[in-house]
Amino acid sequence: MFLFDPRYMMLVALPSMLLALWAQFRVKSAMARYSRVASRRGLTGAEAAAEILDTSGVNNVSIEVTNGWLSDHYDPSKHVLRLSPQVYSGRSLASIGIAAHEAGHALQQAANYAPLVVRSSIVPLAAVSNLALPILILGLVLGKLMLVNIGILLFLVIVVLQFVNLPVEYNASRRAREALLRCGIIAAGEEGGVKAVLNAAALTYVAAALGALLQFFYFLGLARRSD
Repeated sequence: MFLFDPRYMMLVALPSMLLALWAQFRVKSAMARYSRVASRRGLTGAEAAAEILDTSGVNNVSIEVTNGWLSDHYDPSKHVLRLSPQVYSGRSLASIGIAAHEAGHALQQAANYAPLVVRSSIVPLAAVSNLALPILILGLVLGKLMLVNIGILLFLVIVVLQFVNLPVEYNASRRAREALLRCGIIAAGEEGGVKAVLNAAALTYVAAALGALLQFFYFLGLARRSD
């Protein structure tokens, strides 16, 4: 339905696609460059994450390998830091930076970092929010404004979650860089490479948040026209 609307294509689909492609390009460029730069100390991503957690007094987090390229994530419910194979065993600045970033999320949980607590409380609602588009489309087809409004409210949860992600991700990166320097895992001259990788990765969250916001305003416009 939306793909046949020129306004959707010009105001939502095209800008969102360009933002996503730009973010993806930045990530691939940074990874390609700094995956070839070995850290001077020579730790693997897993070893760097373990040292950060240990020196920070976070002893209840395990580190595991998970399949997939850049599938790295921290599971706060199980206290497990999962790293992709190239990050887990890689000794490059890129691998160390990404592993440290995920360890940063564990540090956030240990410190009860407020945005992370908010995000964790919103995440369970995300499953229900997946019904936003079907409900919205059904409301438009049937001409039921109440269903349209319910769909928009559910989609708003997705938008809020995307924007709450931003301070969580940027703070995890800041904690990662500080911990890497504090622990002596990287030297001051290596911080630029780590920062470049983490900043590029953070752009994917910015692109997702802006894309969700554009969709929300488009749906809000549809509701007003249907009123």
